[in-house]
Amino acid sequence: MSSQTKGDDEHPVRIDIVSDVVCPWCIVGYKQLERAQAETQIPAVVHWHPFELNPDMPEEGQDLFEHIAAKYGTSKDSSRKARTKLTSLARELGFLIDYSDDMRMLNTFRAHQLLHWSALNGRQHHMKIALFEAYFSERKDVSDRDVLIEIAGSVGLDREDASTIIDDGRFADDVRKHETFWTSRGVQGVPTMIFDGRLALVGAQGIETYRDRLRQVWSERAQA
Repeated sequence: MSSQTKGDDEHPVRIDIVSDVVCPWCIVGYKQLERAQAETQIPAVVHWHPFELNPDMPEEGQDLFEHIAAKYGTSKDSSRKARTKLTSLARELGFLIDYSDDMRMLNTFRAHQLLHWSALNGRQHHMKIALFEAYFSERKDVSDRDVLIEIAGSVGLDREDASTIIDDGRFADDVRKHETFWTSRGVQGVPTMIFDGRLALVGAQGIETYRDRLRQVWSERAQA
């Protein structure tokens, strides 16, 4: 499923996904949704929205083991077990999560600014997936200016424009407003997926749950 699936293009199910690009459950949840949509063949269009797991994260980031321990009180052994589970689950969905012991939690505000800009150029979905792949599959620093410019270029966006946008921060306020919009409506965890503007699911809920929700929305439309 891309940002616009083929089918009944005039009336696809709208799915708003609030997420962060360093959230493993966000890409797992999306891949589950993608599989569910492929199985049901219900037309859908995805809109991505910003959420920062760690808005106060310094530019240098933080060791991921240390971050998880400080935030959730999780031991290194428990973290490794969780990583193994996530890696296996993602693999089953066709996505590579390649954790390393020196992986870092990052500040994603720059990435969200480029995502906002990419939406204005019709490339947001491509940019979002590329950012997921860069961080989880390629172990790249998606807070780094040069890495972000490279990713923007790889999805067909102008590298010079990306550089300028990062430097002048012209979309910073827009991103903050969008983040506030969702948090003010109760979004506290990600991924949060809203189907047709009213039926929300939080977390990676699984293929079956997404399949049922798509069918529910489609059925309710037919009865309206």
